[in-house]
Amino acid sequence: MLRLPAAAQSPERGNRCARRFGLGICPGIRGLQQRLVGVEHIDQAGRAVLHIQDPASATVSVDYFTSPVIARLATHGQASNDAQHRYIRALQAKGVSVTQGRHRLARGYAPRYMEGQEASRRNQVAIWQLEEKETDVNIALGMYRTACRSDQLKIEQIVLVSGDTDLGPALAAIRQDFPNIRLGVILPHRLEDKELVRNPPGSLKKHVDWLRTYITDDELSVCQLPVKVPLVRKPAIVKPDYW
Repeated sequence: MLRLPAAAQSPERGNRCARRFGLGICPGIRGLQQRLVGVEHIDQAGRAVLHIQDPASATVSVDYFTSPVIARLATHGQASNDAQHRYIRALQAKGVSVTQGRHRLARGYAPRYMEGQEASRRNQVAIWQLEEKETDVNIALGMYRTACRSDQLKIEQIVLVSGDTDLGPALAAIRQDFPNIRLGVILPHRLEDKELVRNPPGSLKKHVDWLRTYITDDELSVCQLPVKVPLVRKPAIVKPDYW
């Protein structure tokens, strides 16, 4: 995990050391020519966006949170699992810290959809419930622990790359307990005709110093991982064919 010592900061420029936490990027930009969780280098993309939003910042480390793909439920089956594994290894080779949660698949029930009728618990159908577990908790704990150790880590800013409103309470707690920590949020939303497809969640906005509501195609396009990511004394990681 990359650290920037205090001596490397420039008081004249007012540099701020930043640590970034990323989650839930793919759904927000699905449909773009590039996919941040798939082809691009999260670290490089995040640095580029953060520099535009807050030029005085210097990235110290990047933490990425996800859960393993369940092959039998994925569109490309085992190939999806293999692709995710390659991608995570490529991120780690670039110095990104990766924390994995888990998926829970269980039988459940949900109200049946009937045209023109309201949902009712009296009319339910059996379904498979797929839930991602631990990821939002891991992010919340990671941000709070970083705030607790900000002096030791020489961290002055925490940036969350997510639109998950469940993380609002964590941001609120950090804001209250560590008012000296600067907080930023980058929403992984796409633009269509230079307009946002989704509205920014107010529960995140009210607890941070700044909020970036989108990531552009151009910002993604300059952050492609190479087709082959070289490793020391190991075979290179090759980009999955269907990506």
